Amino acid sequence: MKDDSGYIPVDLLKRFMVDVFLGLGVPAEDAAVCRDVLIASDLRGIESHGVGRLKMYFDRIRAGIQKPVTGFEIVKETPSTAVVDGHHGMGHVIGVRSMRMAIEKARAVGFGSVAVRNSTHYGIAGYYPLMAIAENMIGFSTTNARPSVPPTFGVEPMLGTNPIAFGAPTDEPCPFLIDCATSITQRGKIELLDRAEKPTPEGWAVDGEGRPHTDTKVLLDDLVSGSASLLALGGAGERLGGHKGYGIATAFEILSASLQGGSYLQDLRGYDEAGNRIPYKLGHFFLAIDIGHFVPIDAFKKTTGDIIRRLRASRKAPGETRIWTAGEKEYEMERRRAREGVPANPNLQKNILVMRDTLGLNQYRFAFEQAGSG
Repeated sequence: MKDDSGYIPVDLLKRFMVDVFLGLGVPAEDAAVCRDVLIASDLRGIESHGVGRLKMYFDRIRAGIQKPVTGFEIVKETPSTAVVDGHHGMGHVIGVRSMRMAIEKARAVGFGSVAVRNSTHYGIAGYYPLMAIAENMIGFSTTNARPSVPPTFGVEPMLGTNPIAFGAPTDEPCPFLIDCATSITQRGKIELLDRAEKPTPEGWAVDGEGRPHTDTKVLLDDLVSGSASLLALGGAGERLGGHKGYGIATAFEILSASLQGGSYLQDLRGYDEAGNRIPYKLGHFFLAIDIGHFVPIDAFKKTTGDIIRRLRASRKAPGETRIWTAGEKEYEMERRRAREGVPANPNLQKNILVMRDTLGLNQYRFAFEQAGSG
C-alpha cells in the first residue's frame, strides 16, 4: 500500500507555491504563472524541474541575483520576430509572455519567433510548445544554461544542458512532445539524485581528468567550481555520437545568445571574477508555427497521428511489450499525479518546511509532518 504521507495533494501544493512566491515579492499574476509552470513539471513526472526547484528560486531571490518583479522589455520587434530583455526577472513569466508573443505573430503571418536575453531559469522547456499546441500550432523552445557540458574531447564545462523542446498537435488526446537536454542528463536530475541520496550513474559525468564521476553530492559542488562536467548526448568521444550532442547543444547556444545579443558559455556561471554571485543572464528562443498557413489543421493532425501510431505499431524488440512516442509517458503520468499528488522525499520535505517557516506561512500543515512525528 502506498504511503500517502510522502505525497502532497496538487491543490495544496499549488496554493503553497503561490504563497511562497508572494512572500518573496513576486506579483500575484506572475506568482500564478510560476506556479503553473512548476506544477506542470511535477504532474508530468519531471521532478527535477517542479517544486524541487522552488528552493532554488527562493535562495536566488533572497540573494538578490534574481528579481521578483519582472521587467519585460521589448527591445526590437517586427511582424514575425521580437527581441526581449528580461532584466533578470522571473524566467517563467518571461517565457510565457514571450511564447504568447510568438503565437500571436504566428497567427498573423504564419511564423512567430522571440529571442530573449538576461533571463533566469524558466522551468521545463516543454511547457512552451504546449502553449502553441493548445492554439493548433507547432511549438519550439530552447534555452542556454549554466556551463556544465564540455566540448567533445574536452573536460572543461563550457555549454549548458541546452534542451530541445518541440511539440505538435495530433488527432489523439496526447500531443507529440519531445523535451530533453542535449546532455545525457541535466543538473536538475543530479539534484534529484542528491535529495534521494543516490549515486550518479557511471557515464553521465566526468571529473577534470575525464574519469567517471559518480559521487552525487561532490559532483554538484564540482559542477559549480568547473572541476566536473556532464557529458553530451552520446557520451565521451565520437564512438557513440557524443559529437552530435555537442553540436546540437552549440546550435541551441547560438539560438539562445547570438540572435538577442545575449550572454553565453562561461559568462553564464553566475559568478564574477572575484567569486561574487551575479545574475545568470540566460537566453531563450521561442518559435510558433501556425499550421493552418500550410495545410488544414485536421489533415495535419491525422498525418502526425498516423506517424506516431505506425511507430508504436512497429516490430518490438524481444521481451518488450510497448513502444512509446515522445510525450505519452508524461501524458499518462499527468493524469495519475492529479489523483495521487506529488511525491516529496524527506530532503524535499525539509526544503518545503524551511521556506514555510522562513516566510511565516503558518497556515500550512503537511501530512508528512504528522508521519515524521509518529
